[in-house]
Amino acid sequence: MSPNRFIHGFHAIIAKLRHQPDAILEIFIDAERHDARVRDLMRHAELHTVRVVPVDAKRLDGMAGGGVRHQGVVARVSGESRHVTLDDVLDTLEEPAFLLVLDGIQDPHNLGACLRVADAVGAHAVIAPKDRAVGLTQTVLKVASGAAESVPYITVTNLARTLRELKEREIFLVGTDADAPADIYAAQWPAATAWVLGAEGDGLRRLTRETCDRLVSIPMLGSVRSLNVSVATGVCLYEARRRRGV
Repeated sequence: MSPNRFIHGFHAIIAKLRHQPDAILEIFIDAERHDARVRDLMRHAELHTVRVVPVDAKRLDGMAGGGVRHQGVVARVSGESRHVTLDDVLDTLEEPAFLLVLDGIQDPHNLGACLRVADAVGAHAVIAPKDRAVGLTQTVLKVASGAAESVPYITVTNLARTLRELKEREIFLVGTDADAPADIYAAQWPAATAWVLGAEGDGLRRLTRETCDRLVSIPMLGSVRSLNVSVATGVCLYEARRRRGV
């Protein structure tokens, strides 16, 4: 039997409630918090009949571990995990989709950093191909610093087909390309969007690039021509988050 563990933070726990509610055994919240985020969490917990226990902040500190910003909420979850599909994510969204698609990232440090960015901006999922990509190795999990737990990481057999399925769901595909005529600050896109970024050095594969609805570039004003993919992910997703509103 797999041991239980703790996850923390509103985004991580609400995502878990949406996609794997049966995995959450109980939720502990700071007894002093009564704000809108707590009420939203309580609503999700009540929907899935998950017990919520008010506790003091010191107990939360102990459960989350030293130095962790738990935001006043920690959940005890089952060590056994269920595979989450793209349909699981999209069918439970309560707002326009906000996705990150990574086309063939092979460096574990870059993937871990991309997951951290996706978690920080509140992305709903990260999608990647099963082949020619690094996967969730121990290095990735360490660099992600818990983000691999809070953001669903979905691997697909055929990325081009998955991108077409996203388009059928009216999710707009924005790809990054150094030669795109429109830069990220001038381009427009709708609320439901998937950001598509390519592998280190190679960028997007041809079929992936052709499937995107729009290509944008990141302005490069110095002597280097491109950014590390995790840095580019940060630039793109934070601009997208700024436009969606915090």
